[in-house]
Amino acid sequence: MTIKEDSNLEQIAAEVAGALDRAGIRAVLTGGAAAVIYTGGEYQSEDLDFILQSVPPQELLDQVLFEIGFTRKRDHYVHSRSRFFIEFPRGPLSIGRDLRIRPVEVRVGRRGVLALSPTDSCRDRLAAFYHWNDRQSLQTAIQIARWHRLNMAAIRRWSLEEGKPEKFEEFKRELRKTSQRKGSNKERH
Repeated sequence: MTIKEDSNLEQIAAEVAGALDRAGIRAVLTGGAAAVIYTGGEYQSEDLDFILQSVPPQELLDQVLFEIGFTRKRDHYVHSRSRFFIEFPRGPLSIGRDLRIRPVEVRVGRRGVLALSPTDSCRDRLAAFYHWNDRQSLQTAIQIARWHRLNMAAIRRWSLEEGKPEKFEEFKRELRKTSQRKGSNKERH
């Protein structure tokens, strides 16, 4: 696939993941880009964050991304035909203080992309809500929960470990309200 002006985030994620994989570079899609995939596009982001699971030389990373049309601009990579840009935040792969993250393979077209699981993507968005009071991240966590069956017990345990039980309860309340509104909208139609 060639990246074009109309390539969406999922297509670019697959292209970048494939190029990295061919070069033997293991990376996990996280952040807002994972949330875009898990909300069916309800949430939008223009950056794709990959956490590297190895430490490739900068020259190799630059070359791999250059081969698919990206050039490095300080700490991120841009493409002349796309509004999306690529970042490699410093690892390790974690959510809050939890370092026991197990990536999953998400199918994007015919390609697999290593990414946070839906539960971990929800926790990732909740971390921004918990620690920076980012209300948009709370809404995104709710959107992920509406689209996927999550391990709520794991999210609750993690929330307690992060010292945010009251914010977890707020997440559950808001999720319930959203689910009730969604259900009442279905009944009207």
